[in-house]
Amino acid sequence: MNQDLSIISLIMHASLTVQLVIAALLLVSLASWAVIFSKLFALSRVKARNEEFEQEFWSGKNLNDLYNSVSNQQDGAPLERIFASGMREFLKLRERRVVETSALLDGARRAMRASFQRELDAMESHLSFLASVGSVSPYVGLFGTIWGIMHAFVGLSNLTQVTLATVAPGIAEALVATAIGLFAAIPAVLAYNRFARQIDRNAITLESFIEEFSNILQRNAGQPAPAAAR
Repeated sequence: MNQDLSIISLIMHASLTVQLVIAALLLVSLASWAVIFSKLFALSRVKARNEEFEQEFWSGKNLNDLYNSVSNQQDGAPLERIFASGMREFLKLRERRVVETSALLDGARRAMRASFQRELDAMESHLSFLASVGSVSPYVGLFGTIWGIMHAFVGLSNLTQVTLATVAPGIAEALVATAIGLFAAIPAVLAYNRFARQIDRNAITLESFIEEFSNILQRNAGQPAPAAAR
C-alpha cells in the first residue's frame, strides 16, 4: 500500500490531463526558483555596490573627479548611474551658458529621475512572474485535482462495489496536483514579498540620494564649472 500510494506511483497512474498539469507546475516551479536565486544575488549586489559608492561619495572627493571615474565604469551601482546622469546634464547645461540655478537644477533632477525610473524597472524585472506563479499555481493545481476526481469517479461508476481501497488511489492521485501547485506557489509568494520590501528600501535610498545630490548641485550652481566642490 505504501508503494502504491507513493508520490511517483500516484503521478505515474494519474490521468494524462493531471500529468500534464503536474508537469507544467513543476516546470513553473523550477523557473520560479531560478528567478528567486537570480534576483536574490542581483539585489544583494545592488545593495553592496550602492553602499560602496555612498562611502566614496561622502568621503569629500571632488565631484568632477568622481564623475570622471564613474563615467569610465561599465557596470556600476544604480547610485553611480543616477549620479552620472545628473552630473552629466548639469555640466551640459553649464557648457550651454545656462546660469539660472532653477534651470540647472531642473535639468539635473529630470535626468536623475529618468535614470531612477530605469533602475527601478531593472530591479523590478521578473517580479510579475513570481506574483503570477504565486497567485495562479494553486488554481492550476486545483484544476488538476478536480479533473482527477472526475476521472476517478467515472472509473468507479463501472464497479458494482465501491470501498475505501478503491476510492483512495484515485483521490490521492488527484490531490497530488494541488500539493504541487502549493509547492510552486508558496516559495514564489514569500520571495515576492521579500524582494518587494528590498526594492522599496532601495528606491528610498535612491530618492534620498537624488534630493541630497540636488542640494549639493544647488550650492555649486553659482560657482565656476571647474570647482564643483561640496
